[in-house]
Amino acid sequence: MSAGVKRIEPAPARGLRAYRRFWVTLVALLVADQVSKAWVLSHIELNTYFSPEPIPVIPGFFYFVNVTNTGAAWGMFSNYTPWLAWLGVAALAGIFFFRRQLELPKPLLQYTFGLLCGGIIGNMIDRLCYGRVVDFLDFHLPGYRYPAFNVADSGITVGVTIYLIYSCRDWWPGRRVAVPPTAPAARGSAESASRTSSDTAKKPAAN
Repeated sequence: MSAGVKRIEPAPARGLRAYRRFWVTLVALLVADQVSKAWVLSHIELNTYFSPEPIPVIPGFFYFVNVTNTGAAWGMFSNYTPWLAWLGVAALAGIFFFRRQLELPKPLLQYTFGLLCGGIIGNMIDRLCYGRVVDFLDFHLPGYRYPAFNVADSGITVGVTIYLIYSCRDWWPGRRVAVPPTAPAARGSAESASRTSSDTAKKPAAN
């Protein structure tokens, strides 16, 4: 570039383009959630958590099941489907209205809230269409069987976890900004100089 030619910076994205990472993440998770649930409903018999047997993906560790949940995660607040749907609406509205305070324009947080909102909408669709949430991911750990969940639950969990870690970033070792050790001395020197100047101004001039 020749000297004296000013480089023109591209204008920052506005409107929906400013949140394109958020929308792409949200849509991708929502599609994956709804497609996987549609496959489960059409290929796996209902209530396969115990009998008939779950479909093994990795025998002894990972299975596909078809179970329903009228509550929130791990079966909490069962039979409160309408209230949970409204809670999801309130959460989405809160994220929209406080998007600036939540620092949503930042790329990392766009992916984070894309996962979170996609998961909320995915489970909300289940509650409105079926009156229940479809769960199908079944993991068996040594001595413990993890409660079945779905893709939407995974998005919500990962999104909340990333945001909590991001919110605590100022407490990470080495992240706090230390006050320079010379700052108090410099401030004291300035105050001393100011007092000296004031005293000189008040001292009567010699004849």
